Amino acid sequence: MNAPESVVPALVAATVAPAASTDRPAPACEPAAFDPGLPLLPGFQALGDGFFARVAGTPLPDPHLALVNRSLADELGLAPEALAHPSMTAILAGNTPWPGADSIATVYSGHQFGAWAGRLGDGRALLLAQVRAPDGGAWEIQLKGAGKTPFSRMGDGRAVLRSSIREYLCSEAMHGLGIPTTRALALVTSDAPVLRETLETAAVVTRVAPTFVRFGHFEHFYWNRQHDALRRLADHVIDTGYPALRAEPNPYWSLLQAVSERTGALIAQWQSVGFCHGVMNTDNMSILGLTIDYGPFGFLDGFDPSHVCNHSDDQGRYAYSMQPGIGEWNCYCLGQALLPLIGEPADAERALAAYRPAFEARYRELMRAKLGLCSAAEGDAALADQLLAILEAGGVDFTAFFRALGQLRRADASGDAAARDLFIDRAAFDAWAVRYRERLAVEAIEDPIRQAAMNRVNPKFVLRNHLAEIAIRGARDASPPDFTEMHRLLEVLQHPFDEHPDHQTLAALPPDWAGSLSVSCSS
Repeated sequence: MNAPESVVPALVAATVAPAASTDRPAPACEPAAFDPGLPLLPGFQALGDGFFARVAGTPLPDPHLALVNRSLADELGLAPEALAHPSMTAILAGNTPWPGADSIATVYSGHQFGAWAGRLGDGRALLLAQVRAPDGGAWEIQLKGAGKTPFSRMGDGRAVLRSSIREYLCSEAMHGLGIPTTRALALVTSDAPVLRETLETAAVVTRVAPTFVRFGHFEHFYWNRQHDALRRLADHVIDTGYPALRAEPNPYWSLLQAVSERTGALIAQWQSVGFCHGVMNTDNMSILGLTIDYGPFGFLDGFDPSHVCNHSDDQGRYAYSMQPGIGEWNCYCLGQALLPLIGEPADAERALAAYRPAFEARYRELMRAKLGLCSAAEGDAALADQLLAILEAGGVDFTAFFRALGQLRRADASGDAAARDLFIDRAAFDAWAVRYRERLAVEAIEDPIRQAAMNRVNPKFVLRNHLAEIAIRGARDASPPDFTEMHRLLEVLQHPFDEHPDHQTLAALPPDWAGSLSVSCSS
């Protein structure tokens, strides 16, 4: 199987020893145990000890439930009185287990920055439980930052307030944009010190997803030649995430094809809003095609295809323009891991061939929508590519431009100013606008209808780095932490296509100091 780039990871042996059980019978005099009121499912724990280690969270001193995502809690069926119970804060801090479930850290391996890294695993994540929501959906509830696990390597298993705020904000921002993602349910804070580049304070994010299984889970069992475990994992993912594939002649081949398609479509959505993930390692790729693991992410300000949002990415492997190709490369790594279940390399390559058409089709569909085009026509791709070229040449703000473009009128230039004034080279915009108007004339859609449609796909608000930084400083520099700015941001990020007249400053171009901000893998 010929991957887009050589894949020659070394086999690294790994064992997963379950932690000693600390269960004990409750004395008869104790009060009734706290019940969150969510039905438990067997979930990933049903796969057995070879897939994870049972491990309790490291107690967090004086935890405070700082933020709760009420709308997500409602979706899960988590009642307000359960959230307000002191026992829930202890659970979401990692201080006590979810009633009736063992917390676990799962084992996986992966390629990091293109090199085989061997065994990785949940180094600062604990899967508390899988629960059934009122609508019948299954959700895994996971803590990020709850302490050390057998897979922490040299880390302490903690997360800091800074990175926890970024993850909470961005996962909800992506959900607001309609992009598949893990979700943030809660944020627990503490004054406990955590050393990163400087001394910071601890925090724990509760995040939820249908599953947190990654490409790296499959790589782990493939490269350790544990093919029976590989099959059990694939069966679990098919049964819980892709049940329709069970009836296919080779469900494992169909799984690879489906994941390739979902991954291609996901990255097309990233590109369409200017989102840069920053660390597209195979252990950060969701088997369900979700955006997962928010670390050194960023949204483009001035359009620059070569933009690298991760200060740790010295080679620019995960630059914005590289993301589509890296997504395909990662799918090849998954395809290699699934070979024992699929058969011949040529068969896997046929499944992987679904990635590029899925990406291209979704990307072109999204770009047409961003331009207000309701139908496909020859020349649309060239029109979009010409636009991106002049945006790059002028360093024009990506989000602001597409939002302003809706004001352009089909018949004349009277509505051009909002978009045109973002250019230094206005002649370049004028020349492109002539071609754009010619294309709009073919569809003859009334300007107000087109603008309304464009405003439904071109966000007014995205999580720019400086906005996240303002929210972080507001919380970090106050005692107790002040989340006022974070609440304000969430209000617009959860509904990014609305006007929000009271929050216009959050849609403004970034200030000069934003250019000095830097995010890395510790973010």
